[in-house]
Amino acid sequence: MRKIIISTESGSDLPLDLIKQYNIQVVPMHVIMDEQNYPDGSIPVTMVYDYYQQTKKIPSTSSTNPNEYESFFRKINEDNPGCAIIHIAYSSKASSTYQNASIAIKEFDNIYLVDSMNVSGGEAAIIVKSAELAEKSTCTEPEKLVEEIKTFVSRARASFIPGNLEYLKAGGRVSNAAYLGASLLQLKPLIEIIEGKLVSTKKFRGKMRRIAEDYINEIINHYNLEKDRIFLLYSLGLDEEIKVQMEQIVKENNFNKVQWIQTGCVISTHSGPGAIGIAGFEIQ
Repeated sequence: MRKIIISTESGSDLPLDLIKQYNIQVVPMHVIMDEQNYPDGSIPVTMVYDYYQQTKKIPSTSSTNPNEYESFFRKINEDNPGCAIIHIAYSSKASSTYQNASIAIKEFDNIYLVDSMNVSGGEAAIIVKSAELAEKSTCTEPEKLVEEIKTFVSRARASFIPGNLEYLKAGGRVSNAAYLGASLLQLKPLIEIIEGKLVSTKKFRGKMRRIAEDYINEIINHYNLEKDRIFLLYSLGLDEEIKVQMEQIVKENNFNKVQWIQTGCVISTHSGPGAIGIAGFEIQ
């Protein structure tokens, strides 16, 4: 049977244990501070937070470029002769990663590109599902596996609530007036991934502990998510008691397995410390 390799970008925030378990190949995106370019994953997330505290600016982020993709795919082929590569890309609506990967794969005839239409934990959920399908599949045709993966892309549901609105303001994603109003009223926006785009759909009010409870319950009640596994997202700086609370809520709702996803530098640049999120697959 032809070996199938699953690959992705660092913006998926895939935990190291899952990367090792499924032999997933990860190419870094980039974080830029004071014109210094850092591959995502090469620096701790706390460096992003420190930079904001010192400058009141958030780092900029950039996609993996076509040359980097080409080198990345070439190395996978060298290490795995005769393999097929299925690359699960960061949403084409949120970054140029998918377009850049599309340029790079023209040099190869064994790479299949899938637009995850998702980011961070939502993308991670799709990648894990893809790796499991690849392990179980007796099919030697990667095209058929790709079509199956795309059905899960259409069913993936992911969202998050930023931990610190200052990061959204500094990044130009909310106006100063909107930021002041939200801060005074203790409002936090719900950001949902809809058709590959990050869309603010509503606001929650109160302290993060209350917001976490309301948010998790609302998502679970709104979407009929598969019960075998759910992905919970957080960024560094989140109170451990809130993590315990989130896990308790999903277990009380009969989810069998909880997979925690810590956001890396790319996502944390926009969400700030203390963000929370949830991802899973809707039953259709």
